[in-house]
Amino acid sequence: MSEERPDILLIEDDEDIASLLCLHLQDTGYDVTHRATGPSGLESAIGSNWSLIILDLMLPGLDGMEICRRIRSHNPEVPVLMLTARGEEIDKILGFEVGADDYLTKPFSIRELLARVAALLRRSALSTPAPTVEETLSFGPLEINTGQRSVRLHGNRLDLTAKEWELLLLMASNPGRTYSRQELLDMVWGYHYDGYSHTVNSHINRLRNKIEDDPAQPRFVLTKRGLGYRFADPDRINAAEPATEELS
Repeated sequence: MSEERPDILLIEDDEDIASLLCLHLQDTGYDVTHRATGPSGLESAIGSNWSLIILDLMLPGLDGMEICRRIRSHNPEVPVLMLTARGEEIDKILGFEVGADDYLTKPFSIRELLARVAALLRRSALSTPAPTVEETLSFGPLEINTGQRSVRLHGNRLDLTAKEWELLLLMASNPGRTYSRQELLDMVWGYHYDGYSHTVNSHINRLRNKIEDDPAQPRFVLTKRGLGYRFADPDRINAAEPATEELS
C-alpha cells in the first residue's frame, strides 16, 4: 500500500454509489479498495491496516453492524465511517454503539462525505503518535497510561476504541472541568457539526460500560445538569461517591 496516500477500504454493495465514491476519493488523493459484499469486506477489513473504512450498513451476506463489531474486536483504532439508507435515530445510535466513528445517511452530498473523511483522517493522524513522556493517571482502581495508551480497571486491561480513549484522556487530564457535548465534538472529532449530539452520548455510555463498576452509578465520568460531562474530582473518586447529576 502507498505510504503517501491514505488507504481507504470502501464496503458498499451499490455499484453506482461505489463507483462515484471511488472516483471522488481517488481524485481527492486517496487510494481506494472496493468490496461489494459483507464477507469479502470483512476479510479485507481485518486483513490489512487501513487508514479509514467506509462501511455500508445494509450488505449482502453480513450486515454492517456485525462487520463493525468484528473490526473493533480486531482493530479498535481504525476510523469507521458508516453509511446507510435508513434515517431512524435508533440506527444511528446502534452504529455508534458498535464502534462507528461517524455516520452518514443516504442520500448525502459528496462534499459532505469528503469533509467527514478528511476530518476522521486528520484526527487519526493526530492521535497516532504516543506522548514522548509516559505518565500514569491514577484514580482509585482506574489507571490510565498515556505512553502505552492503555487503561486498567482493578488491574484488568480494558479495550477502548480510539474515540473512547480520546474522550477519557481529555476529561481525565482535566478532572472537574465540564465539557459541553459540542465542545467534545469539536475537540475529539475535530470538526464542527450540530446534528449529531447523540454521538457524544453514545460514546460516553459505551465508555461508562467499560470503566465503571456500575454504569448507572458512575464514579468517573459524570454528568452536569444542563451543561455536559466531566471527569470526577480525585477526592470524590477516592471517596467512592456515586454521581447524582443528570444531563437534561
